[in-house]
Amino acid sequence: MKHVTKTFGHASNEVTVLTDVNFTAAAGEVSLVIGPSGSGKSTFLTIAGGIQTPSAGDVIVQGNGLNQLSGKARDALRLNHIGFILQAYNLVPYLTVEDQFKLVDRVKPQGNLDTAALDHLLAQLGIRQLVNQYPAELSGGQSQRVAIARALYQNPDIILADEPTAALDSERVKVVGQLLHDLAKAHNKAIVVVTHDLRLRDYADRTYAIMDGKMTVA
Repeated sequence: MKHVTKTFGHASNEVTVLTDVNFTAAAGEVSLVIGPSGSGKSTFLTIAGGIQTPSAGDVIVQGNGLNQLSGKARDALRLNHIGFILQAYNLVPYLTVEDQFKLVDRVKPQGNLDTAALDHLLAQLGIRQLVNQYPAELSGGQSQRVAIARALYQNPDIILADEPTAALDSERVKVVGQLLHDLAKAHNKAIVVVTHDLRLRDYADRTYAIMDGKMTVA
């Protein structure tokens, strides 16, 4: 991200959420962006992933300037290369946990984890026994872990996570933190986590802070 600014509203109602943000995420590293609620973390993440566009500045993903891509090309880049772990778990309510992954196969038929790798991932996250459950039958922590697994199932090059441990106890935080760290190192993925959970600092290669829309190295 180069000199990214994001404003909402107009004239006297204009609010600046991000101000002149410069940021680079490298393959093989976990980057942690910390900050309180309302600091601009989620806006930063959605701009990084091409869901929102900046008011000024450039976002470059794997050499592609998102501003220069058509909407269709930007969608394809997100689908094939970026995995999102969002605060709203976005699980389809009428699909079982197992079927959440089958839905990914329908949308993205190639490049996903194989059966053995998915089974290992579910075991790591402690949710293998939940495959026949529906989202309404899951706790918040279980739903969060399913959402994490679904994002990682796509085997993306870049993982963008918004408060991925908010509903987890300390032991589960360790599991998720170590999993993200190991994925970055072993599979050369760029992982960006925005959070106010300082328990994740132990698993990050770089830590940044956002406060009132301004980013600094923490």
